[in-house]
Amino acid sequence: MTDTYADTYETTTGRVYTVQGQDWDTIPGLAEGEQERITVNMGPQHPSTHGVLRLILELEGETVTEARAGIGYLHTGIEKNMEYRSWTQGVTYVTRMDYLSPFFNEAAYCLGLEKLLGITEQIPERAQVIRVMMMELNRISSHLVALATGGMELGALTAMIFGFRERETILDLFELVTGLRMNSAYIRPGGVAQDLPADAEAKIREAVMALPRRLKDTSDMLVDNSIWMGRTKDIGYLDLAGCMALGITGPVLRATGLPHDLRKSNPYSGYENYEFEVCTQNTSDAYGRFLIRLAEMEQSLNIVEQCLDRLQPGPVMVEDKKIAWPSQLSIGSDGQGNSLQHIRHIMGESMEALIHHFKLVTEGFNVPAGQVYSAIESPRGELGVHIVSDGGTRPYRVHYRDPSFTNLQATAAMCEGGQIADVIAAVASIDPVMGGVDR
Repeated sequence: MTDTYADTYETTTGRVYTVQGQDWDTIPGLAEGEQERITVNMGPQHPSTHGVLRLILELEGETVTEARAGIGYLHTGIEKNMEYRSWTQGVTYVTRMDYLSPFFNEAAYCLGLEKLLGITEQIPERAQVIRVMMMELNRISSHLVALATGGMELGALTAMIFGFRERETILDLFELVTGLRMNSAYIRPGGVAQDLPADAEAKIREAVMALPRRLKDTSDMLVDNSIWMGRTKDIGYLDLAGCMALGITGPVLRATGLPHDLRKSNPYSGYENYEFEVCTQNTSDAYGRFLIRLAEMEQSLNIVEQCLDRLQPGPVMVEDKKIAWPSQLSIGSDGQGNSLQHIRHIMGESMEALIHHFKLVTEGFNVPAGQVYSAIESPRGELGVHIVSDGGTRPYRVHYRDPSFTNLQATAAMCEGGQIADVIAAVASIDPVMGGVDR
């Protein structure tokens, strides 16, 4: 029976064959062993592309001769939309970009905005410690997804179960502190949205004590496992020279042996006061990146413990009432909204307080004209934000340097010359999040 969809036509580069399913043997020439290069699409709807990523692969048999990444399928226009919202409203946009590390998106934005406002040194110490603690918990949850999905894509389904099991513990803490499991808009210009609940410190400390024992399940199963190493050792190879040429950062860069980490080289939010190690490997492959993520989770737990020890009573929002928004926010008896005492003050005791609160929420605050670049170390590498203000209550321009976008450039260097099955391992070791790529 003739397949009506198995068509052929001539192009300027030669004959193109369109085939489906198991009909490779119907292509003239291939059955006789003639060498032909076939172009296939992997994605954008594919379970191993970490989102809607399209990989255009040119194959010669099972060997990848050319690999190109096609992006844009998840484009949300976040950066453009921010130009029509107040500075504080921008937080709820940026938190949705790299949806696996929302606290890093928020922190990079707020740190840059605070530089423009000139209030970096006025951020309360308690707010700084809470920011670091939430970011490091977020680093753990992000790495757990990387290990879980990477394991699942290579056939280690138990690794997927372990990864998402531990991630639930972290997300429960996020919900306890912010009210949401993700996209919390918790880190705000000037501090954080609200203080920790009364029982948060005890529950975080309990989780930090339990996680090392449970994380050991993944390392016991996969570290030095001959099957796992067969799928990841010397796969997705990219050396230091390649990383430097492409601007690669994060675990991919540190797997080449270079201990580059902005928390050490350009500290922010008080990271210079914490003791931790920058984890490196010298394998330059997928296996080394896997080991680095395992080690970084241990270091993050160490930092969270130090945060809990450093927490002291105090405010969590800058004192300047022209910036602090929402002013004196706290959870009421109904589980949401402002405290009754604050509502009574602004609604029934002071007309000036009511007017100020109304203008601050509806119009927002003015930011001096200028521009700034602020960068932090996210789970995937250098996350930078370029903010431009024209002196108004809304951003003139906000542009993110997302590490997933930059690191995806390494796809061709990692995959070309290798097997098509190894493309899965290479992309998993990059750990791109398409929400951060497309924005």
